[in-house]
Amino acid sequence: MPINYNEPLIMHIDLNSAYAMIEQQANPLIRNKPVAIAAYDTPRGMIIASSYEAKAKGIKLGINVSEARLIDPNVIILTPDPEKYFDAHRRFKKVLTNYTNDVTPKSIDEFVVDFRGSNVIQGKKSMQTIGMQIKQEIKQALGEYVTVNIGVGTNRFLAKTAAGLNKPDGIDTITGKNLRSIYSKLRLIDLTGINTGYQARLRAAGIYTPIQFLDTPAHILKRQVFNSIIGYYWYIRLRGHEIDNVDTKTKSFGQQYALRQRTRDRQELSRLLMKLCEKTGRRLRRHNYTASGVHLMLRFEDYKYYAQGRKQKSDMFATYDIFKAAQRLLDKAIIHSKVTSMQITVFNLHSQEYCQQDMFDNTRLDRRSLALATDDINDRYGEFTLVPALMANMQNTILKRVPFGSIRDI
Repeated sequence: MPINYNEPLIMHIDLNSAYAMIEQQANPLIRNKPVAIAAYDTPRGMIIASSYEAKAKGIKLGINVSEARLIDPNVIILTPDPEKYFDAHRRFKKVLTNYTNDVTPKSIDEFVVDFRGSNVIQGKKSMQTIGMQIKQEIKQALGEYVTVNIGVGTNRFLAKTAAGLNKPDGIDTITGKNLRSIYSKLRLIDLTGINTGYQARLRAAGIYTPIQFLDTPAHILKRQVFNSIIGYYWYIRLRGHEIDNVDTKTKSFGQQYALRQRTRDRQELSRLLMKLCEKTGRRLRRHNYTASGVHLMLRFEDYKYYAQGRKQKSDMFATYDIFKAAQRLLDKAIIHSKVTSMQITVFNLHSQEYCQQDMFDNTRLDRRSLALATDDINDRYGEFTLVPALMANMQNTILKRVPFGSIRDI
């Protein structure tokens, strides 16, 4: 498959240090100062966002409040203000929908905009000109202190990659013509979707740079590197062809685990359940969905099984919410013999675009922000780098990792 040389008409836009910058916009007294947003302002509260001034000092997501204060005693710690962020999200989206209806929110602070077929493009304006115009309109809508990064490409992957090239307040375009030049300046880990696990897999196959990644044949990526269709998807993605906007019409997400050591111990079953809920939750969040139903199935060594599901009154997004609902089902189960396998499924999926308002009450925003921050760390450094306390020391189940918090903090 050749590189895509079509005109780049996909735009990725994200607010720079969104939560922190929105707070700095609202309060001029904390502008140009290190600001960190924490899920809780207690010493163990996790940092979920930080301003560029804080990042420059090493105060980044994943550390806790006490660690942030050790780095800089003068850091300004704030807790999330849901209504403020949701209002910014609405204003942000309104600016973009003035250009085209094909606007997809990826999170509260980032959007993908597809300009194919847009009247703006038919008016012969360049994407660079449109991008600069959008930057100004966002300042008018959200405030003069707010900046965004804009990336333009022939697919979503390249647009997001371009958006990360020159932060903050950058605007860059990746085309079929400059694609190789851009890749030559990046590391594998700089590519969106490549975590340390994938990087290790690529290196094991002799692929050390994005250019080598680009030049590797599809059948090698599929059969030898990733050992799945994922390899072919990367082959397409790297060449600028779209693969990430495919609507698979997913009805549910789930995970199943066959126990290496069969057990009737409810505490151990809860720990295994948390692992499955975490993996399921990450998939749910990665695809930008919430769910309002959960189903649990247990298989026993006597070949009998327990299966129970229920719908929830509100949408689930964070691992904590999924686990809480699944644990209720587990509590009802009669464990008459040792469990051989466990399966968790979430259903009744909803795009986050249609459930943002309900998601952003105080408690839900804290859990949502913490879930996204944890996902970001685990995507970057490998699955289960950060885990809930309940999953700590799960011998023969997952690798030993650094646990955080307690269950009520998730």
